Amino acid sequence: MSRFDNAGPGLAGTPLARLILALPLIAFLLRLGGAPLFDVDEGAFSEATREMFQRNDFLFTYLNGNPRFDKPILVYWFQAVGYLIFGASEWAFRLPSALAAITWSYATYFFTRRRFGENAGLLALAVASTALGPFAIGRAATADGLLNCILALTLFDLWRHLESSRKTPLLRAYVLMGLGALTKGPVALIVPGAVTCLYCLSQGDGRRWLKMIANPLGWLLLVGIAAPWYWHAYQTHGMDFINGFIMKHNVQRFSGSLEGHGGSAFYYLIAVPLLLLPWSGLLGVALGQLRADWKSPLERFLWIWFGFVLVFFSLSGTKLPHYVLYGCTPLFALIGLHAHRARRVWPHFVLPGLLLVLFAALPTILDLLSHSSLGDAFYRAQFSRALEVGDYTYLALTGATLLGWVVYVTLSKAALVQRLVVTASTLVVLLAGVVVPFAGEVAQGPVKAAGLKAAGIKDSNVIFWRFTTAPSFSVYRQDITLKGEPAGGTVALVRTDRLDPEEKVEILFKQGGVALVKFK
Repeated sequence: MSRFDNAGPGLAGTPLARLILALPLIAFLLRLGGAPLFDVDEGAFSEATREMFQRNDFLFTYLNGNPRFDKPILVYWFQAVGYLIFGASEWAFRLPSALAAITWSYATYFFTRRRFGENAGLLALAVASTALGPFAIGRAATADGLLNCILALTLFDLWRHLESSRKTPLLRAYVLMGLGALTKGPVALIVPGAVTCLYCLSQGDGRRWLKMIANPLGWLLLVGIAAPWYWHAYQTHGMDFINGFIMKHNVQRFSGSLEGHGGSAFYYLIAVPLLLLPWSGLLGVALGQLRADWKSPLERFLWIWFGFVLVFFSLSGTKLPHYVLYGCTPLFALIGLHAHRARRVWPHFVLPGLLLVLFAALPTILDLLSHSSLGDAFYRAQFSRALEVGDYTYLALTGATLLGWVVYVTLSKAALVQRLVVTASTLVVLLAGVVVPFAGEVAQGPVKAAGLKAAGIKDSNVIFWRFTTAPSFSVYRQDITLKGEPAGGTVALVRTDRLDPEEKVEILFKQGGVALVKFK
């Protein structure tokens, strides 16, 4: 029986337990296609997958006709399966990430339950499926949900090997690292290798780690899975592939700030609590047990896993919030283990309450921004539709949810953990069902509408003009779109703030900050 099971009111055997077991399906599938594809990342991955079918080339990806060296091939293959089944829809392109996130969540539950007990496992499952960070990448048409799933499964298996010396989990970990290398590259080997190395060294058993990484059958499996595609990519693109994928999107991401995604060394110290909302307060409780945990092998392994990822990506020149999620899976288990130690109740509900207020006020906030001089003129124009999209139905749903939550938290006699489960479930349903579709329509709706309009235009060349490339436009248009200079008869997607009223064009479509025009 775990320390968590012995302490106070738990979750096992309560009606909430059944809700928690269903949370991954709710969080990652509810209205999965409810928002348009977000540019740039979702649009780029989805368009690259669509172009595989247009080019009839399923061994390498292209974006608007140019080789895409950003990521390896695996997530595109999975998206291609969704495309075959469901067509070119948001649901199809996001489904691989959703399924990976569901697998990731349940794997965390089973791993934690077996080692820390049912209550800890249930809470770890609740955190994995409702925290903001996993929620975001688990519903995005990118490679991050898949990579996080693979890394979690890899390190779970490596621990199974460490605790039992069984060979099967170790070989399975090699297979998973091969799949990870096909998902996002070297990071799928670096994180498991470094974490297990540091753990073995902390146990004074470096030889064991050397034995783990010198497994001939394991390397045969890993290389056999990953190497054929890398060899094909090199044979097809030569040094362009080396310079584009290896040097730019791996070496330069670590050594410098790529695409303007920089930040201080303390970036992730701020990002982690935000990514774990509404569970950030329980993270503080778990951190308070770090010294005691260090004496227990599994807890030490989990803290080393988180600590390595935190330090490694803090040293990286390129910083994006989701990078640190590679190390957050162990936090889900540690929060589940230590949550019963929380004593103060109200501090845990301040930030979730502020989020609910923000959701209710979001249309008004975006409308105010649209009338200000802050930020980019394009986004101000997009935000001008906020009150139209965020109508009375939106306000009623978000306002009623906020009011109901305040009444529940104030009057409920349930334990802190149980109230947090209800709070997190409320937030994730509201986000998936109402807020994300609203935000997607405001930010991307005009681009989607313009793409669908352009799909019906067959007698003109369609280009991006005075517009930063929006790959989702090509997805909805169902054809490659290039940047260019217009000539007579050309149709162009243009930002409304960059369209001169004196120019001789026919307005085919105009909404928010987007216009589709035809040159005379």
